[in-house]
Amino acid sequence: MNTAMKALAVGESDFKKIITGNFYYVDKSLFIKEIIDRGDLIILIPRPRRFGKTLNISMLKYYYDCCPETLPPLSAAAATTAAPADPGNQPPGTPGAPRTDNPNKSLFNSLAIENAGEKYLEKMGKYPVIFLTFKDVKDPDWETCFFKIKQLIQKEYLRHDYLLDDKTLKPQEAKYFKRIIDLEGNKGEYESSLEYLLIFLNRYYGQRVVILIDEYDAPVHAGFNNGYYDEIISFTRNFLSGGLKDTGQYLEKSVITGIMRIARESIFSGLNNPGVFTLLAEEFDDKFGFTEKEVEKMLKDFNVFHMYDQVQQWYNGYTFGKETIYNPWSIINFLSSESKEFQPYWINTSDNRIVETLLTKEGKELKEELEQLVQGQSVEKVIEDDIVLKDVITRENLLWSFLLMGGYLKPSAKRRDDVADKVYYSLSIPNREVRITYTRIIESYFTSKIENKKLEIMLKALIEGDIEVFEEIFSEYVAASMSFFDVAGDPEKVYHAFVMGLLLWLAPAYRVKSNRESGYGRYDIMIVPGDVSKLGYIIEFKKTRKNETVETAAKSALKQIEDKKYETELLESGISNIKKLAIVFNGKDVFVKEKK
Repeated sequence: MNTAMKALAVGESDFKKIITGNFYYVDKSLFIKEIIDRGDLIILIPRPRRFGKTLNISMLKYYYDCCPETLPPLSAAAATTAAPADPGNQPPGTPGAPRTDNPNKSLFNSLAIENAGEKYLEKMGKYPVIFLTFKDVKDPDWETCFFKIKQLIQKEYLRHDYLLDDKTLKPQEAKYFKRIIDLEGNKGEYESSLEYLLIFLNRYYGQRVVILIDEYDAPVHAGFNNGYYDEIISFTRNFLSGGLKDTGQYLEKSVITGIMRIARESIFSGLNNPGVFTLLAEEFDDKFGFTEKEVEKMLKDFNVFHMYDQVQQWYNGYTFGKETIYNPWSIINFLSSESKEFQPYWINTSDNRIVETLLTKEGKELKEELEQLVQGQSVEKVIEDDIVLKDVITRENLLWSFLLMGGYLKPSAKRRDDVADKVYYSLSIPNREVRITYTRIIESYFTSKIENKKLEIMLKALIEGDIEVFEEIFSEYVAASMSFFDVAGDPEKVYHAFVMGLLLWLAPAYRVKSNRESGYGRYDIMIVPGDVSKLGYIIEFKKTRKNETVETAAKSALKQIEDKKYETELLESGISNIKKLAIVFNGKDVFVKEKK
């Protein structure tokens, strides 16, 4: 398939519309082969948001579905041969037999699945499909959320409303079917709706059914954010268990996607050993997001291969299984933009409230680790892929697991501790786009009590060398944002992290470096301008000791800068206009002194 210079379907996640609209499509059709080859009856594939989950599930729908919307359904009543008792051993000519006039077959022309072998083509268009996507159910209260879920179920029942015109439904079943369509069912009836539609379709077609559920946990995240977590967990557990527990005689395959695996005791307790393949697994590792080869081809097709290095810095860096993966949402938006401007496309599409809540918790260790990450370093943590969302606030390991599964961190080195029976991963920020998320959260944390304008004035004063104004506003930040608890224990590290958080907003014109070797020692903070004619800074932190004055502590800090020749790195970079600052603090009182 010649994809060069086709238009990109930004925001479109319907497989059929992309193919029939002749849009640019990165061929992920071997996802179908991998699904068929897996022996698991139920498959759960968690991936970060905007990584192609809905498009892949949509592709499965068009592949499997024996009743396309464009054709009248094959009536069971009109069939001359009765449906067999065993739905898995259906002879030709019965209601659910594969159709020869299935127009969906043409959607897969020239795609990789077409050449995968007859085994995979013979399943095309053979099964009735239940397809539900919860990706847009993100409401502020339970009542609205539940109503939208009812509407989604209603829509799928309406897609199969031909069942009402047939004799396969008993009178009471037809009444139930109509209550669901009329949005008049009670909560219990909607919790059972997946199970009943599965049974109805199986009976009508005499064929096992495929259930596809996209972004199953979107309402769960909304419930966590908005105070109805218990209600949505209860509904989701009952809804999925009804349709997927002990229904093997009706079910051909079920594929479920989401951002993460909500722990077994919360939702999946009733299911019979579903196959779960997180981004740490090698299965399906190249089926969500774009691989390096795919991105290289796209950049060549759109005549911007010369920008490859920048594309890597902004949107690369994810690791799924053994594959290096690019963010597909950001790549598509970048290539679709007229100016080919690098922007944080992915982080601008989501409510990051959970991440903000987690990363702004009190605790010196977390703040120090956050600083390490923003500086491009890694942290080593135990990762669990079974998550009880409400426990993320209190259990540190779940915090890091949540950030990893959500796409805010990437795994690199892996280490097993056989004694503790734990697996540790080195975690780091994937790319420049995601790093912006962290700097925005830091800004929100440090400036929640002070207007953003003051932050701009403070940083402008610093880069222009007005230390007096910088000190005045910086002191306000300290007073408003830090408690006495913050500076207990090891206050120099706390102030170090605090200042780093504020100074990160000097990027990209300035690089802020921390605890690096220069001269004969390790400076606390260095500010490196991209323009060598601008001011560079060396900053050293000191706390006043017992009976020590601010002036004495400042002199000690400035002398350390001089004696250790911390300015060496700046001078070697061609920066000769250098200011040396001592930031001295005594509890919440802070002073900034400059080497004249």
